[in-house]
Amino acid sequence: MKIQWKFSMVPLLLAAATAAPAAQLSTDARGAIPHDVQQLVVIDYRAMENSPTAMDLRARVMPPELKVFDEALRKSALGDKNNIDQYVDQLAFALFRPTPGSEGLLTVGIAQGQFPTTDILANFKKSGLKGTLVRTNRIYPMAKTGMVLCFVDASTMVFGAKDAVTKTLDARDGVVPNLLTNASMMDAMKTVDSAPLWSILDEKGTQFMMKQVLGEAGSVTDLETVQKHLQASWYGMDFQHGVKFDLTISTGDTFAAATISSLLTAAVTLRKMSGSDAEKAALGGTTVASNAGNMSIHFAANDNDFDNLLQSPLFKSMVH
Repeated sequence: MKIQWKFSMVPLLLAAATAAPAAQLSTDARGAIPHDVQQLVVIDYRAMENSPTAMDLRARVMPPELKVFDEALRKSALGDKNNIDQYVDQLAFALFRPTPGSEGLLTVGIAQGQFPTTDILANFKKSGLKGTLVRTNRIYPMAKTGMVLCFVDASTMVFGAKDAVTKTLDARDGVVPNLLTNASMMDAMKTVDSAPLWSILDEKGTQFMMKQVLGEAGSVTDLETVQKHLQASWYGMDFQHGVKFDLTISTGDTFAAATISSLLTAAVTLRKMSGSDAEKAALGGTTVASNAGNMSIHFAANDNDFDNLLQSPLFKSMVH
């Protein structure tokens, strides 16, 4: 079972969190992510479940692929839908290339929390679920999902398709390089991992995002000019007072950053001119700028304006 996702700029879980502690990954969790990760998204799972507004928005913007993982976690032998939240604090999803340069992509979920592993393993045994060994790691099937899971330690669980989890364990055990050896992605992470919801994208992930976002606002010539300069991108979202979203795209080139800034400004301006009154009001809180080789987007809105913005074609292109 190979699940391929197309993450993008405001992907997956736009309203996955509200005022909450930072959704930071432990060193063990980072070490269980393969080196060639195209996008990593990390959310505060408890905050997602505790916010009615977040849950309402999440239901409308979460892609089907992510819902598969979310439901798989709930249907597993960890527990039923009423007590899964007792265990999971943070939830991460990594989209990665199984081998350097490969076109195919795999997705793995990583859950962090205080898991009662003794009780869970006893429940597995009682349910007749038998694990298979990958070196010293035991993989268990997730009931009725077609996925598998493995506890890499008492507070970290990886889950997903068997081939994705196996590749993740290879990274964790040092058989192949892991995220901790990916300097550019680790650097990108430093600037956003204090946010309740954050994501980092590599070169290819950033390029795909830009194609989706620019759409009619960017000509083929413009895209070709800046495409080779897109190095990485990262964003963080905060929900403490309304919604704040900050995205940075690294180009390493002042001209490229300025060009991307102009293209995105054009995309926002085009939607302000052609959109509904609600869209125009929502987009009023969006600013685009460039500085020293980096392009940045800042968005701030109250909950109602943010909800309106989600309906605009511009942001729908960012989500899907």
